[in-house]
Amino acid sequence: MELHQVRYFLAVASTLNFTRAAEQCNVTQPALTKGVQKLEQELGGQLIYRERQLTQLTDLGKEVLPMLERTLASAQAVRSRAQEFQRKEVAPLKIGLAPSISASLVLDPIAEIAKFLPGLHVELREGSAEKLVDLLLEGEINAAMVGDVLDIPARIDDWLLFEERYVALLAPTHRLANRPSISIDDLRQTVLLERAGCDVGPKIVQSYFPEEPPHRGHCSGSDLHLQHMAAAGFGLMLAPEHMPRLPTLKTIPLEGNPVSRDVRLLAVQGRRYSPALDAFVKVARLRDWTLEAPHQDIPLEGRGHMLSWSEGRRQAASDTSIAPSVG
Repeated sequence: MELHQVRYFLAVASTLNFTRAAEQCNVTQPALTKGVQKLEQELGGQLIYRERQLTQLTDLGKEVLPMLERTLASAQAVRSRAQEFQRKEVAPLKIGLAPSISASLVLDPIAEIAKFLPGLHVELREGSAEKLVDLLLEGEINAAMVGDVLDIPARIDDWLLFEERYVALLAPTHRLANRPSISIDDLRQTVLLERAGCDVGPKIVQSYFPEEPPHRGHCSGSDLHLQHMAAAGFGLMLAPEHMPRLPTLKTIPLEGNPVSRDVRLLAVQGRRYSPALDAFVKVARLRDWTLEAPHQDIPLEGRGHMLSWSEGRRQAASDTSIAPSVG
């Protein structure tokens, strides 16, 4: 089935006149008639009654008409989308985020990229670090931000962006809320809210609870759900420093050598970067992330100053342009 045959049939169906349909398609009437006949042969039945003074759709023609209309519309939409992509009017970017990697981390880079890629269309997906590596290799996502990863395949490029500590989030009414810091003994005697799928979970257990498991309370795969539970007094939550938090929660540092993790950027090695991916990788690597996660007290409304992209660019050691490479 050729698209021009479908177009010829739809023109006849709308005009019920072969001459006007040929004019509409900018072809000769014999060419249009031949195209419709080939479509009928492929579909195995007559689509149009051809009479001297009357042209009508057959029952088969009426049956396939809406499907062929959708077929032509879909083909035109594909062609239009491809043209927009080639003109850089559409710039898709799929970013994977490991559990507890907040979407807030990518907002400023995305906003900066959108200034020179107005067609930027971002899709965020969450999954374990291992799952995100698979999605990268399969081409389902373009880049990923992950925490600690045990084994990174040789085909994956990875860049260390920053290191961040874990802190305690708890309600102002919690018995530990007035402490300047929270000790390991404190953690062992309180109820912890568990983040399902957290990549740092095993490290927390190994560091703070080597002999006996923690007193686990409720569990959720959503950081926001756990924050609401913590605010309601159901327990204490350990969270990465950069994570946005409810203003009703208090943030208290952990004593000694608190658990930390590296936050890394992943992309597939050797693949040609799209303009959107090229820009995102450059912005992320040039950015000074150190002020994203300050190491002192955290005000209730959030953690201190967010370094702007332009400031990060001036402070970066490299002077590489972030403009996307095209071609």
